[in-house]
Amino acid sequence: MARRCELTGKGVQSGHLVSHSNRKTKRRFLPNLFHVTLQSDSLQRAVRLRVSAHALRSVEHRGGLDAFLAKASEEELSQGARELKREIAKKAAVAQ
Repeated sequence: MARRCELTGKGVQSGHLVSHSNRKTKRRFLPNLFHVTLQSDSLQRAVRLRVSAHALRSVEHRGGLDAFLAKASEEELSQGARELKREIAKKAAVAQ
């Protein structure tokens, strides 16, 4: 399983660990990922995703999973999140 956020695409970064003597060795910066269950209002069901803490705050700020996915671009979403976005868009089109 890739260490990548399913909603924002945030992944592993690399850099240097710098010692007191300024010696640089390679290190990895891992994203802060969680397995969360988010509720979709339009689909009336819960969805389990692996998201970063930053993405979880963004979902809450935008007003829920449906609003976040409506505004998110397709490139940064995972395949499962893209399918979820299409399902929500279909439900919204039928409701109108």
